[in-house]
Amino acid sequence: MPYTGEVVVGGDVDVRELPGLTITKVATPPFENNCYLLRCTNTGDTVLVDAAGDAERLLGLVGDGTLTTVVETHGHWDHVGALEEIIGATDAKVFAHSGDAGDMPVPVDRLLSDGDTVEVGDCTLRVIHLQGHTPGSVALLYDADPATPHLWSGDSLFPGGHGRTTTLEDHLSLMDDLERKVFGPLPDATWVYPGHGKDTTLGAERASLGEWRGRGW
Repeated sequence: MPYTGEVVVGGDVDVRELPGLTITKVATPPFENNCYLLRCTNTGDTVLVDAAGDAERLLGLVGDGTLTTVVETHGHWDHVGALEEIIGATDAKVFAHSGDAGDMPVPVDRLLSDGDTVEVGDCTLRVIHLQGHTPGSVALLYDADPATPHLWSGDSLFPGGHGRTTTLEDHLSLMDDLERKVFGPLPDATWVYPGHGKDTTLGAERASLGEWRGRGW
């Protein structure tokens, strides 16, 4: 079956095979949160993007591989609910941005900054700090093929706009970061894997940037 990115809590996972990297998308409680297991096909090393919920299922998806790292895109409680149980059952390290590290239920092993890299076996992800939904929200970029990058955006970018911001200042900060760090340098073919709901591409969203900025939230 071709990858669609459409998953529901209790339903099947969706798997995408890229050269060198396998992406497994699964929906978990509490709010149809998307979790992503990224596995290096050469080494079996696996990185989990957001330990939102259902630790038992997430650990089962790791299978015979090695969970090396959990990267939290931000510190909201619905994205970290399974983190303590997963860390207790594995030797995985927790990576998060310093702006949200204090919201994690376990100590953070590595504080991320804009431009840092995260290794998934032989594959490399780049950290993009997107300040606004939370102070320490990050996205992860895999651009082994620069023509068709892949971006895990947490709650900073969805189909139809960015995640909730509580002040106009936060909204403008997030819009500035999205336009400068994401839509500016990356092509329309960039595939976006958000923290909830369906996937999208930058091309599908680019024409709406002015509308998003103008609505103020």
